This record gives sequence, structure tokens and C-alpha cells, in this order.
Amino acid sequence: MINKTIKILKEIIPILIMISLIPLITNDYLLASIYIIIIILALFIKREKGDFVFMFFGFFAMIISESIFISTGVETFVRNSLFGLMPMWLPFLWAYAFVVMRRSVKIIGV
Repeated sequence: MINKTIKILKEIIPILIMISLIPLITNDYLLASIYIIIIILALFIKREKGDFVFMFFGFFAMIISESIFISTGVETFVRNSLFGLMPMWLPFLWAYAFVVMRRSVKIIGV
């Protein structure tokens, strides 16, 4: 159990770094660029079969989902550099989060 927890925590590190940068970098385009670099580095360190499929799905599924949330008033963003709706970096964060979720489920053995 401890071994699985450590493996999952290692997978989450890039996400934690990405989230910690949000208040520090106010330029959404720069932050999105940094997210892309973090994702590339993370995938360079460890890439599994299917990672790109999950990233692609997460990227576009979350743009659509977030757009719906915003249009219904469930969510609002002060930073709206992507289509005037949401921060440019948000789909990149979600895209890699989908990869982390997939890997975590695989580690747990579900």
C-alpha cells in the first residue's frame, strides 16, 4: 500500500508544480508554454502507451466541459485568454491530469 502511494505521489508531482505556478505567473500564454515544457519533460522521463490518447481526450473534453460550466454560471474565471472563457493554460493542466488519473488507477490495480 505504501509503495502504491509513493508511486502515485511521484505521478502527481508535475501537477503540483503546475498548480503552484498559477499565482506566480500571471501571463496565461507564458504559463501555458511552461505547462507544455513540464508535460514534455514529464513524458520524456516516463511515457506509457496510451498517454497521448488520454492527453488528447482530456484536453478537448475539458475545453468542452469547462465551456458548459462557464455558460451555465457554475464556474467563472478572471483569467479568460482562451476563447474569452477560460485561462489558456487550463486545458493543458487537465490534459496531463487525465494522464495522471489513468496511471494512478493502473497503479491501484482497478
